Amino acid sequence: MKAPLFIDSNYIEVNSSYIELVNVLKDAFATGKTVVPQRHHHDFSNPGMERDNTLLLMPAHNPGEDSGVKVVTINPHNGEQGLPAIQGSYLYMDAVTGELKAIVEAKTLTAKRTAATSALASKYLSREDSSSLLMIGTGALSLNLIRAHAAVRPIKNVYIWGRDIKKAEHIVNQLADDAFSSEAIAEVQTVISKVSIVSCATLSETPLVFGSELVPGQHIDLVGAYRPNMREADDVTIKKSSVFLDSYESGLKESGDIAIPIASGAITKEDIKADLFELCSNIKEGRSTTEQITLFKSVGHALEDLAAAKYYYQKYAHDNL
Repeated sequence: MKAPLFIDSNYIEVNSSYIELVNVLKDAFATGKTVVPQRHHHDFSNPGMERDNTLLLMPAHNPGEDSGVKVVTINPHNGEQGLPAIQGSYLYMDAVTGELKAIVEAKTLTAKRTAATSALASKYLSREDSSSLLMIGTGALSLNLIRAHAAVRPIKNVYIWGRDIKKAEHIVNQLADDAFSSEAIAEVQTVISKVSIVSCATLSETPLVFGSELVPGQHIDLVGAYRPNMREADDVTIKKSSVFLDSYESGLKESGDIAIPIASGAITKEDIKADLFELCSNIKEGRSTTEQITLFKSVGHALEDLAAAKYYYQKYAHDNL
């Protein structure tokens, strides 16, 4: 048996192009050939821990080509130990023989593909002249989301908010050489009505984005709140916005940002405008007016993982074999 390649986080960090990843993901959503079974979602408690850990198994299969499964744990208390909340690996395989072709470090893979998915949605949903971004959250995704949005829109000013402003300031320092200015802020309310795009990636169980503070023409990118009891935006935000999902199957039930307003009657399933499969295949349109407030809710899709794993595998094989 041929030993699989091991693609680590450093290789992914150094060899990522958000524009390339956006195009890879667009093609995957547009063709719609990837078979994606329902992902397994298991919560596990630990003694002395308030919040459960979550185990996710996310399989995907391109018939006759490749397949894979992501094994990920989400550990809300890891920050207390100086560790990232997301841990895991991606197993990339030949679809026909089942041969394991590569083991890909999943935390960085997930961060890159998630950010690229938001950027892909932004190309359809944000205004083309969007020049400012508010990043809510200072976790592993924030830096990637900022750079991904800046890769597809002419971002000039970035504002970063987190519960610990020192973490926001640390991200500002990491962005010092990027082609836009960045600033840590103490209060979301000081800038949220002034920016073109609001991106939010947190584990919050209560809203951080309030519809009363939004203005026409904005795009809201909700990436965190991956469980039904979590939410990053209030009902007013959802009702004021044209809502789009990465996929109907997971988006309608896995995040509280959508599930809670539907359960309360604030919106209905029919109010959802489209998902990425429909946008990328031109079945439905995205933003239709400059005044429209658009909202993209991402919960993650196994198609994204498989497409990204193939992208990094081909790059690595080209560079090293």
